Amino acid sequence: MSERSLNEYIALVKENLPRVRAEIARHAKSEVTLLAATKTVPVEAINYAVDHLGLTDIGENRVQELLEKYDRLHREGVRIHFIGRLQTNKVKYIIDKVSLIHSVDSDRLAAEIDRQAKKRGLVMDVLAEINIAGEESKGGILPGEAEDFFDLLAAYPHIRPRGLMAIPPAGASREETRNYFAQTYQIFIDIRQKKLHNIDGCILSMGMSDSYVEALECGSNLVRLGSALFGARNYPQKNE
Repeated sequence: MSERSLNEYIALVKENLPRVRAEIARHAKSEVTLLAATKTVPVEAINYAVDHLGLTDIGENRVQELLEKYDRLHREGVRIHFIGRLQTNKVKYIIDKVSLIHSVDSDRLAAEIDRQAKKRGLVMDVLAEINIAGEESKGGILPGEAEDFFDLLAAYPHIRPRGLMAIPPAGASREETRNYFAQTYQIFIDIRQKKLHNIDGCILSMGMSDSYVEALECGSNLVRLGSALFGARNYPQKNE
């Protein structure tokens, strides 16, 4: 795939964003946050969507790419999310740059987030990543660990657990994906009632470009969309 030009990125998001918003409105069960997953997307295309199309939430999943883009982003009124796997030694670089970390899945990572947030006088909003299918190759806590993990997160004074994030297995059928989302939603409801009842705006982050309709129908209130907005992209094979 040849590299897309800036004008092509802008044309795609200009065409796709209104259509996606209409699709979300048709299927959502509650108010939904549309997060644009902006990995490999030029800053100028992101800024166009912010300035002209009302985009308010963007997500990066590589620390280095976020840092490269950060100073050039039009950030007023925009929430920046970190949505990828986060190494503990990279927390310090993003702790004061993002509003929500989606992929917390270990006490070690939580402890470092708390430590770095304390240094900067912050309370960091986080989501617990659920490995809903128990895939060995994927991060996330197992479903049966969710309640205990929320107790662990809540014990850190500079962390505020806000909800869950989940990614269904690659290659799952639509029906299988829907079942995984339904299971995650039930875990979310249970935790919201038991652990998050005093937090406004509890977040269930599930659904990407190929699965957001199913996720919305199962109760997701935050969807992470990349190719649905900016077109298919080739991703560098590198974990951060």
